[in-house]
Order: sequence, then C-alpha cells, then structure tokens
Amino acid sequence: MASKIDMPTQAEALPGRDTEIPLTNRHFVNGEPLKGPFQSPLQGALFGLGCFWGAERLFWSLDGVYTTAVGYAGGLTPNPTYEEVCSGLTGHNEVVLVVFNPQQISYQNLLKLFWESHNPTQGMRQGNDQGTQYRSGVYTFNEAQAVEALALKNEYEVTLSEKGLSAITTEILPAPAFYYADDYHQQYLAKNPGGYCGLGGTGVCFRP
Repeated sequence: MASKIDMPTQAEALPGRDTEIPLTNRHFVNGEPLKGPFQSPLQGALFGLGCFWGAERLFWSLDGVYTTAVGYAGGLTPNPTYEEVCSGLTGHNEVVLVVFNPQQISYQNLLKLFWESHNPTQGMRQGNDQGTQYRSGVYTFNEAQAVEALALKNEYEVTLSEKGLSAITTEILPAPAFYYADDYHQQYLAKNPGGYCGLGGTGVCFRP
C-alpha cells in the first residue's frame, strides 16, 4: 500500500481527460439538481471523511441541505474516474459536496457533524480503508468558512487529546477543482441500502 498513501508527483500522476465524466443531473433521493449554479442564499461546503458513499448519506437527509454529490478534489488528474482515484495515482480525495441553506442550517453545524462522524487523526486512512483518497479534509469556499473550520479543528483537537487521541491530520484548504463522480456512485447507499459504509467516528463529541 506504500504507493497509495503517498501523494503522487505531477510526473507520476495519471493524465486524466479534458471532458467531464457523464452525469445525470438529478439527486436520486430528493430530485434536486447535483450541479449549479445554485441561487442565493444557497452555499456550498466540501468535505472529505473517508469513503464517500457513507459520507454523502450523512448529509443528504439534514434539514436545510438542498442537495449533495460525491466526487474528487485535491489532486492532480483532471476529470478522473473512480478506478483512477483508487489507483493512488491522481492524488484526489473522495469528497462530498453539500449545498445548504444557511438560514436553515449553519456551516458550523455541518462542521461539527463532519468532525464527529469520522476519525480525523489517521492520515491517509479511515479505518481499514487506506489510501490518499481516504484522507480527512475540509475545503473552504471563503474566508469565513476557513476561519470556522480552523477554530473548530483547534477546539476538537483539545477534546480528542483529553481522551488520549493523537493530533488531527485533517487538511484545511481553499476549495480546489471539484470533479463529479459518475452516476453509479452518486447517492450510492440509497440505491444499494446494504452497500458498504466504512464511516465511523471516534465516539468523542464536542463539548455542549
């Protein structure tokens, strides 16, 4: 697994393609579009917390979430396929795009759910899933999101340390290019209720 837990260099990265992966622009659960443009007051949030099947399901049923989609971000290969991402030669993370109404649910509440729903201390891994595509990440769309993400990271890290866990390895970066995954992977666990979900938190919650 050594090659899959190290980020590839530009020379090692797969070339990808100029055309987008074909996608049906409709959420399988709620019928809303997966692609924008989205009208105000809707905003976007982008999270990586392990295998994106279970991660997406975590968000789509929340009140105030308009739509969700899975895809890839943070790597080098344009318009990658799932198989290419799993090879470890794209550098991409499996991520969930969450489009939400901040008048109904706050970005802070989305962040708290993100932190509590996976183990952000494991580097290029979530549980038994190993690879660069399983790393923990928050990809922010503006300065306000970046400030909130860092503040909650620092707060949660103190709480985790008190419980004996190691330092958080989550990357917090301005949102890079987001590439939608193909139809098969969108809302996967709604289409396949018995499908694999490796999502699991530390059991440590934010202080009330």
